[in-house]
Amino acid sequence: MSMPELSEADAVSPEQATAEAATQMAKANQRVANFVFGAQKLMLEELVFTGNAMVERAQTEMHLFSELASKMSGAHSVKDIRTMYEECSKHQIEFVRRDCDRLFRHGERLIEATSSLFKSHPLN
Repeated sequence: MSMPELSEADAVSPEQATAEAATQMAKANQRVANFVFGAQKLMLEELVFTGNAMVERAQTEMHLFSELASKMSGAHSVKDIRTMYEECSKHQIEFVRRDCDRLFRHGERLIEATSSLFKSHPLN
């Protein structure tokens, strides 16, 4: 039995094969460039978020500290100091709870953004 011969229509010239390979390589390079750009954008957004979160946290801590100082200066007895300490502790715990909730929500958004980065730029 002999192998079927390729017809002229099925044959691919070296120039066509080279052009197809170059096209595929260009598409692959574009996908990689888009992925790298998306990753850089995501990292920059994270740096901005971290900076803003640090400034916001410092402002809140300073507010809580000034509130503590003003209440300490107004305390005239041990009972007043204990009451002030309980109130300030509640404020601090509430702040930590809100901060953790905010960071948790941000973590969820970061995971979604990262997974969409991988979904939108498949490497296949």
